Amino acid sequence: MPALTYEIKDAASPVSRWLRATFPQYKEIQTAYRVEAGVARVVPSRAVAFGTQGAAIDWWLRMLIDPAVSVDLAYTGLRSGRASCVRAGLELLVALGGLDDARAPRPVQPARLAGASDEWWARACYALALLTELYRAATVDRSRLMRLTADSKVEDLLALANDDEVADLIGLRNLAREHLLPKLPAGPVATGMTFDGSQDLNADADLIAGGVLVDFKASQGRARKDGTHAASLERTELDQLLGYALMDYSDKFAIHTVAIYSIRFGHLATWPLDELAMQMAGRRVAIAELRKQFAHVLRVKLPTHWHQQKRLG
Repeated sequence: MPALTYEIKDAASPVSRWLRATFPQYKEIQTAYRVEAGVARVVPSRAVAFGTQGAAIDWWLRMLIDPAVSVDLAYTGLRSGRASCVRAGLELLVALGGLDDARAPRPVQPARLAGASDEWWARACYALALLTELYRAATVDRSRLMRLTADSKVEDLLALANDDEVADLIGLRNLAREHLLPKLPAGPVATGMTFDGSQDLNADADLIAGGVLVDFKASQGRARKDGTHAASLERTELDQLLGYALMDYSDKFAIHTVAIYSIRFGHLATWPLDELAMQMAGRRVAIAELRKQFAHVLRVKLPTHWHQQKRLG
């Protein structure tokens, strides 16, 4: 089943077409975001593998915020058979406390590892990102995991992150401690959660804390002539936020606010869900009704589109 992130980028998809027709107004939001976010505070060196790094800091942020972090995606990737480093991966999950006595995955309790060094956490989260890629990536032929063998140990897995990546991750973690963690509301916390609509279209969000849905973005923005990087906010990023919130058909997570945390800018942009929907729609709207309409798109229009694409393909 395709994912929300794919469908919102496909101009022919009923998902992107409905979102853009229903919420046509977004330019003012983009402009305000660019001004408020400013310039990137932590810029990676050329030695940093940007995609994996983004997934790695996502893992570390979850470890900082969620008292019980699911490692199911990493475990599924490890068990996919796409890499031979099963021993090293299992040793890592054991070290994290992410396997029970039957070697089945269980939530990691980061508080139990409070004494671990920053470097260990950076390398462990980078390794989790690599294992997750075994589940998500279309191809893993060039993954650093291919350097490992069936006899490799956890030390070999942790060594796959280079020194620049470790330093960069620690810098991003420090930024989050100052600019993200103090701003999160009290209340129930969930990370990597799925929604009612995830049965219709693959979608799992980064964080919901106290009814605030936060999407992590690791982009370094747009390079400028003075060497700095300016913030940017793509239309697809707003579509993704709205898509997540509308896929919570039953309002299970009681989402009242949506947000983007720009990891390299240390900027948390928040919008009350009702206000964002009305501003982008250019009229008064009801979230409950929008959820019904979006469910119809995902359950009726999207399968029809997929069927037509298969026939043409």
